[in-house]
Amino acid sequence: MAVTEFLSARRSCTTCPYCGVGCGVTVDKEERADTTAIKVSGDTQHPANFGKLCVKGAALGETLGERGRLLRPRLHGKECDWDSAMSYLADSFAQNIREYGPDSVAFYLSGQLLTEDYYVANKLMKGFIGSANIDTNSRLCMSSAVVGYKRAFGADAVPCCYGDLEHADLIILIGSNAAWTHPILFQRMQAGSAKLVVIDPRASATSEMADLHLAIIPGSDASLFNGLLNFLAQHNQLDHQYIQQHTQGFEDTLVAAQHWSLQQTALACGISTEKLQAFFQLFAETEKTISFYSQGINQSSSGSDKNNAIINCHLATGRIGKTGTGPFSITGQPNAMGGREVGGLANMLAAHMEFDMDAIDRVGRFWCAPQVALTPGLKAVDMFRAVESGQIKAIWIMATNPAVSMPEADRVAEALRKCRLVVVSDCIADTDTARCADVLLPATSWGEKNGTVTNAERRISRQRPFQEPSGEARHDWQAICDLAGRLGFEDQFSYSHPADIFREHAQLSGFENNGSRAFDISLFGNIQRSDYDKLQPVQWPVNTANPNGSARLFGDGRFFTESGRANFIPITPRSPQQQINKAYPLWLNSGRIRDQWHTMTRTGRSRKLLDHSEIAEVQINPRDAREYGVDEGALVELRSAQGRMCGRAALNAAQKHGELFAPIHWSQTLAQESKVSALTEAVVDPLSGQPEFKQVPVQLQPLECHSYATLICPDPVAKSLWQWLQTHNDSNLLHWYRVPCDGGYRFELALCHPLDGRKLGAMLLQDIPDIHWQQVETLKSQRWLAYNDEFQLLIIANNDWHNLPDRRTLERYLQLDMPQIPAQLLHPIPAGVRMVCTCMQISRPQIEQAIGNGIHSVEALGHALGCGTRCGSCKPEISALIRTARESGVSGQAVAATMETEVVKSAKNKHKELKENYAAGA
Repeated sequence: MAVTEFLSARRSCTTCPYCGVGCGVTVDKEERADTTAIKVSGDTQHPANFGKLCVKGAALGETLGERGRLLRPRLHGKECDWDSAMSYLADSFAQNIREYGPDSVAFYLSGQLLTEDYYVANKLMKGFIGSANIDTNSRLCMSSAVVGYKRAFGADAVPCCYGDLEHADLIILIGSNAAWTHPILFQRMQAGSAKLVVIDPRASATSEMADLHLAIIPGSDASLFNGLLNFLAQHNQLDHQYIQQHTQGFEDTLVAAQHWSLQQTALACGISTEKLQAFFQLFAETEKTISFYSQGINQSSSGSDKNNAIINCHLATGRIGKTGTGPFSITGQPNAMGGREVGGLANMLAAHMEFDMDAIDRVGRFWCAPQVALTPGLKAVDMFRAVESGQIKAIWIMATNPAVSMPEADRVAEALRKCRLVVVSDCIADTDTARCADVLLPATSWGEKNGTVTNAERRISRQRPFQEPSGEARHDWQAICDLAGRLGFEDQFSYSHPADIFREHAQLSGFENNGSRAFDISLFGNIQRSDYDKLQPVQWPVNTANPNGSARLFGDGRFFTESGRANFIPITPRSPQQQINKAYPLWLNSGRIRDQWHTMTRTGRSRKLLDHSEIAEVQINPRDAREYGVDEGALVELRSAQGRMCGRAALNAAQKHGELFAPIHWSQTLAQESKVSALTEAVVDPLSGQPEFKQVPVQLQPLECHSYATLICPDPVAKSLWQWLQTHNDSNLLHWYRVPCDGGYRFELALCHPLDGRKLGAMLLQDIPDIHWQQVETLKSQRWLAYNDEFQLLIIANNDWHNLPDRRTLERYLQLDMPQIPAQLLHPIPAGVRMVCTCMQISRPQIEQAIGNGIHSVEALGHALGCGTRCGSCKPEISALIRTARESGVSGQAVAATMETEVVKSAKNKHKELKENYAAGA
């Protein structure tokens, strides 16, 4: 199918661009009089999700459009044509390579790139420029898991599949809040009959739904699994036959674990021996066990060892390669695995080959490459340190935002600002990293991209385009091939379609493989474009031995080590390198929240996805809040030895005393000093190079805010306000953040002193003619309205954040014609409420009211109000509200259906309306 046929098709099947679950997405297009309506739904035929989508995936249609897009190349801040931008880029790269050698340049890639983009970038850097200075943001989330798999199995190969989650009798979630971060997989876990055990220092939406929660001391995971291995040995629960026939190194590993008694392990982990024994016994007795682990394990200075401590327990019990069993590391990005397949990490060569002489020779012959890199390159943290020192003089950053996501983020941004050449390819014009760029290249976004991705169960799926590229955006592989041609390698990068790249990628995977490498998709080595366009989701390896793909690996007990046996790895647990102290007495944990993803360059475009949390919220135990003088909803400041961030306090009794949690998503383009990564020291695992994000010592204090203001304005005024916030050093301004709305923006300000709204408004509107003003003042609040023929600006100031009006009501003013009596827009509006169910727009008061009227189960609330009936990611929060009501002594006498309160009736009507609109494709 040609691209033009894709674009004209009324229905397209593609893949979600968010997390590593890799859900299939169906896009339906309806041509209307002046626009094309896009409806996004789950692909019922895709084996990753069978039609289900989380709230982020369901809102993908709201992230499309050209608002905020980078539409033309920019050179030193000014728009230019592609030839000028690429000529400057190529001349600079060539000059630096000529004067300082190949290692003076670097690529920094992303798990959001397609495999075809990744492949040509890796080929150019390692085969033709001759450096291995190519790394990826997957280093920040998956590299310790890669080390764990490679040490144990001899290959970066996830042995499990999603179907195992439904067949397991026990699922252990370790350092994973899957109910929020991977909700579709969490629903698949709940669909089976497995018991759920959560191992996590933090109480979360996932632990809320668990049968057992082990709230261990941060960083003590390796001690826990050493203790488990010792327990299994002491209680004769080992699979000695499997150990003898298929593994090696068990004796030394058991010696390393043998002093971890139940009591010693409980002490090290900070949990009771009773809870610990219950977990150990459950693991020992349950054959079908899945260990499902994520960033809580990986993002550690000893993450590789933690991975192997978990894998050791599966090898010792023979629970690998069988239905419903295995160690399952889950990825956070849509194509983290695809990037690793092509060699997109600095310490890998290509196609799962290392930097040994045989592999270097093999890859060089296959690529006909003049100078293959001979040694590994710089991993992410070291790469940006080399940028800082001047060792790297030119860096091309593609589809990622390291000025937000890297540890010591402010230091990274400063290094980029000083670098001789920074090139950034992105689909968004304004990111923290784009602000550091000399050259900005407009890249295609989801809906425009054409290629493949590989999800966390090794399943390759197609991303298909359903709309034309915006502006002058190009595919990343096209830009890379353009550079290659200008550097003199045009013949080796003369691809005309992503199918050509995929075909070569498949051929390399099978080249001189003969079963020695796990990654092998050589069956696609002669794939034609028509078959590529129709490619159905399939799990590698896909070769003559496995023509239909492979759901599981290692079922035959053979591994990709030299001996063919799996390796046990002796583990000596290590504490986090960062430690709390008198100056920084609190542990800070960080991670994703339910409705956002990474640095919000996509999810931040959907207004609906901000309903649940529109500002970075710092989760604080009430005891800590009292100790530090912090009230619910107050703005707080966190400081570490590296930096500072601000957020809003959310008191949570489930948060452990002495520990805080903050989200990773906010950046300087969205809020003032809300980057949690600015707090993190660049401490890394010595084997994987993955930073230790999860245990950061910080101090906490409230910000003394005396006034708050909400500003609603259309896009032109918002641009002026945005520029003022970026450039004006106002000592009165403590904090700000912004929220996109239909037709404009809403800004929230926190101030030291009362706001002079008329003065601020006059400055913002100085270039807009015929402005009229309306003003209302009371003892507690002030309201200013500016308008001409159209609504221009509304400012509402109050000395109590809780009493600011409902934001959704205010935002609707952007869509209204000016009323005959403009002062109507200044009438009092009730305070806003928190949305729990984003899909169906059901608020916390509505749910609490229904609980008070006797509806006491998640399912019954879903039937009555609609909450939790779409993506299901709000169910843990609903469950927590039910539990809180019970613990608070709410009697909840059921009322007759005819006695329903107005709030419940309203919610049911809204549920009905949303269902009808959804069914009609509205």
